[in-house]
Amino acid sequence: MKSDITIIGAGILGTSLGYFLSHITSRKILVLDQAPQVGFHTSSRNTGKVHAPFLYDPEKKRIFAKSAKVGFEMWETYSKQKNLPFKKDGVLEVALDEQGIKRLEKYMSWGEQNGLQKDDIILLDGADVKKQEPEVSCQKAIFCKKDASVDYHILTNHIMEDAKQSGATFLLGTRAESIQDKKDFLEIKTNHDTIQTNFLINAAGGMSIDLAHQMNVRPDLTDIHFRGEYWQAEPEYQNLTKTSVYSVPKHPEYPFLDPHWIVRSDGRCEVGPNAVPVFSPYGYTISENIKEMPSKILEMLSSGASKILFDSQFLSLASGEILSSISKTVMINRVREFLPRVDPKKFKKRGTAGIRASVIDKDGKFVPDAIITPGEKSLHILNYNSPGATGALPFAVYIISQMEKKGLVKIEKDKCGPWSFETISEILES
Repeated sequence: MKSDITIIGAGILGTSLGYFLSHITSRKILVLDQAPQVGFHTSSRNTGKVHAPFLYDPEKKRIFAKSAKVGFEMWETYSKQKNLPFKKDGVLEVALDEQGIKRLEKYMSWGEQNGLQKDDIILLDGADVKKQEPEVSCQKAIFCKKDASVDYHILTNHIMEDAKQSGATFLLGTRAESIQDKKDFLEIKTNHDTIQTNFLINAAGGMSIDLAHQMNVRPDLTDIHFRGEYWQAEPEYQNLTKTSVYSVPKHPEYPFLDPHWIVRSDGRCEVGPNAVPVFSPYGYTISENIKEMPSKILEMLSSGASKILFDSQFLSLASGEILSSISKTVMINRVREFLPRVDPKKFKKRGTAGIRASVIDKDGKFVPDAIITPGEKSLHILNYNSPGATGALPFAVYIISQMEKKGLVKIEKDKCGPWSFETISEILES
């Protein structure tokens, strides 16, 4: 097989890249993934929220913040066009102590800098929260109207179908086993066939660091995988709150989240996610983790991640996450801090777990932002995490715009379904 541009990874970002490339260029676009469906892992195993940009530092995460704001509008437009669920239900971000209140004040400032209007984001005291959500207890909270619930798996499938209509080819159940530079092209050997491509985009999510290392790109980086788990509430809790309720993270420098109360687009309620360290991007089972543990530990010991392994605070937090995985009561009790009526006994079924990778630099620090690194005939998107699904469409536009500036792709058409590629690109660059 031959292609002009091959994208490895058919998560929501890789699929979005395939969508826009197939619309704006006549080049042959190929998207491959070893999973049997698009958006099979983290892209669909998440909270299902379209996040407002008050959570993102406008200086350190400028493109992420802009992608979240533009992404909300793009997903709303697309959902209306396809008649898909887009539930504008808002979100409460609650603070339980003085440290959390200071964080909320920072979020308010970020939200305004990132373009949220004053009536989109409101700071409430505990009494006002009670009037809006009688079951919620906290000292203060942000209520953001510009937050929504969707089903990202359904959305990703529709984006794929539209990309295919525009000429993109998707090879699912296809694993890239080796990549070699053959001077005039890259040769990708898969479990089915051999592909010749002029250019490769690495959007492989949890496998992106491994793929980059295979191509001698960013050997100074490594990653740690975290499994986010959920518990489903019984139907009697379906109307406990009108909105999802998030608590301010106590340790924002680490990739650990205090579990949230999630109201999904179909009305189901869940508690989650935690962040349990695992040894594989597919570490859903004990057997998979045991199989990958020796090689992953050796990799970590020979990189900046070795410092994390001896970081007492990280180890303490990781132990708490492991305990929340073992004990349903421990996990549900975290939510009881702001939603005291929930009873662990009323949670009898686990939700679908998802796994994300967090990148660590040579100094042993978690990298807070996405990393875009060019290689020989390739581009590598590393550490693409929250607001990954929210910002996938505009972030794909941003990636392609950067490729155009470097002469890697020529934009031949502007119209991309309901959007103008140039207009989105200009908003992100402004």
